[in-house]
Amino acid sequence: MRHPLTRFVVTVLLWLPVCFAVWYFTAPLLTLPMQWLALAVTKLGFSDMITDVEKSGTLFSFVTNLRPASATSFTAGKAAVVVDSQALVYTYGLPLFAALTLAAIGLRDSVRLAKVLAIGYLVLLPFQTWGVMADALKQLAITMGPAIASQTGFSPFEREVIAFAYQFGTLILPTVIPAIVWVLTERPFLERMSADLGVRDQRSGIRNQGSAKP
Repeated sequence: MRHPLTRFVVTVLLWLPVCFAVWYFTAPLLTLPMQWLALAVTKLGFSDMITDVEKSGTLFSFVTNLRPASATSFTAGKAAVVVDSQALVYTYGLPLFAALTLAAIGLRDSVRLAKVLAIGYLVLLPFQTWGVMADALKQLAITMGPAIASQTGFSPFEREVIAFAYQFGTLILPTVIPAIVWVLTERPFLERMSADLGVRDQRSGIRNQGSAKP
């Protein structure tokens, strides 16, 4: 397998199952900083509505002071709306980034490998937290119906922004951000691959010219 691009793609595909397995079983620990970030965001921007962010494994539970639609005057004081968000939905870009990094660096340069993986993990955390937060806000402002949405105080425009943030955090950020971070951290590798491909094209062109001569 001499073609560098083909070799790289195959190496990534071989690393993907390993990285996803490690990510899945270590996710409860890897998502712990997301809970801290989510708590900080709720304290700064939504403390009047979200009172706590609990975590069980990879499931985030946003505890609010909103009254459930089914609450009566006797249960209103004790009842509270809690919305759950599954962090795995927003963090699968991490094993993708790890597989790309392992394919580019390999296991020989363990120091640089550890450094790049740590950088990628830290850079991805805010975007992963974005997804979890946007999911919780979308449920409160839209999905759970007007009885709950009316208590949040969000305007129609703010609900549109929340819907956009949710779509962006679900469809775009989990895959695009890891790819961008990988490109930025592996520019030397990409330059080497580009040079190798250029050399191969030149050699191929010379061979084709030679075979075309009578």
